[in-house]
Amino acid sequence: MEKKLGFGCMRLPLLDKNDQTSFDTETLNKLVDTFLEKGFTYFDTAYAYHGFKSEEAVKEALVKRHKRNEFTLATKLPPRMLQEKGDQEKIFNEQLEKCGVEFFDYYLIHNIGVSAYQQACKFDTFNFVLNKKKEGKIKNVGMSFHDTPEVLDEILTAHPELDFVQLQINYIDWDNPGIQSRRCHEVAKKHNMPIFVMEPCKGGNLAEVPEKAGKLMNAYNPNASIPSWAIRFAASQAGVTMVLSGMNTMEQVLDNTSYMEDFKPLNAEEYKIINQVIDIINENTAIPCTTCRYCEAGCPKKIAIPDYFALYNSSKRAVTDNISSQFVYYLNLTSNHGKAGDCIECKQCEKACPHHLKIVEHLKDVSELFDHGPGLPSK
Repeated sequence: MEKKLGFGCMRLPLLDKNDQTSFDTETLNKLVDTFLEKGFTYFDTAYAYHGFKSEEAVKEALVKRHKRNEFTLATKLPPRMLQEKGDQEKIFNEQLEKCGVEFFDYYLIHNIGVSAYQQACKFDTFNFVLNKKKEGKIKNVGMSFHDTPEVLDEILTAHPELDFVQLQINYIDWDNPGIQSRRCHEVAKKHNMPIFVMEPCKGGNLAEVPEKAGKLMNAYNPNASIPSWAIRFAASQAGVTMVLSGMNTMEQVLDNTSYMEDFKPLNAEEYKIINQVIDIINENTAIPCTTCRYCEAGCPKKIAIPDYFALYNSSKRAVTDNISSQFVYYLNLTSNHGKAGDCIECKQCEKACPHHLKIVEHLKDVSELFDHGPGLPSK
């Protein structure tokens, strides 16, 4: 039986953080090898990750260097990118080549919400992937989902042929009215659909928590890392068979595999602590961005949206009003990207955002803080 921890390939190690395709090959190879040595087998990538290069990185680090029966591989088809029906066959064949495999163990229709579902229906995507399954080129068919429980119920009712569904589940989004992780989880359970989890640490946001929250966790178990609480929370939910973690350091791989090798669900006391941590985090988070980077692809001004949001959140969590460190990082990013204030409010980013953030409004806040900061002239 496959262990519950999967290696997410959306945040691979890089040599240059400003270049999403500058893979640190030596580090990635070591991470992949260690993950497999610890008895874990599941790797999850997608067509669009890392500037459309993640699949190739997985081929080099995993497929070329390990036997096909030593790992399971998942990738995804993006309905939002489809212009005509033939695009699906073209993308799928390209993915087989880029990954260097003859079949995918798991294949997902990517980032499904209302608009993406309409696209998938328009191009008969569900039947396309099912036909690939019949051909033996896909072993398990699923979808990754970002929308309301009502939409999820509608889709799972219409497509009981799916083998699994991938949901965003983490303790900060469990009862978040925008994400509704709990209710989506309940819908999947109602349909007896195996659940794979993405964003258990919410894009790294739950890997570091406010000091007050960290003290609560460490007081209960000083040997447990902060991220372990988030991943174990996701893995503890009924019906969850796989939890993805985007690991880009050896420390992360060794930590995650250590407590997931012999997984133990959260106990009542740990749930109580997590509820306290949720309250503390909600008081300290300005913009709940997960750094998935879907928003960046179509930005005409090439604004580094998730990076700016991370800096903004960091500045708001600062103990003092000194934001010089965040400002330096902001200046570095603007040398290759548009500034927050360059936004033309086309809202392509908001259409792509799986979390339905009001990105345009948030960018105005970022601009107010950083575009007129020390060393920058007022406009």
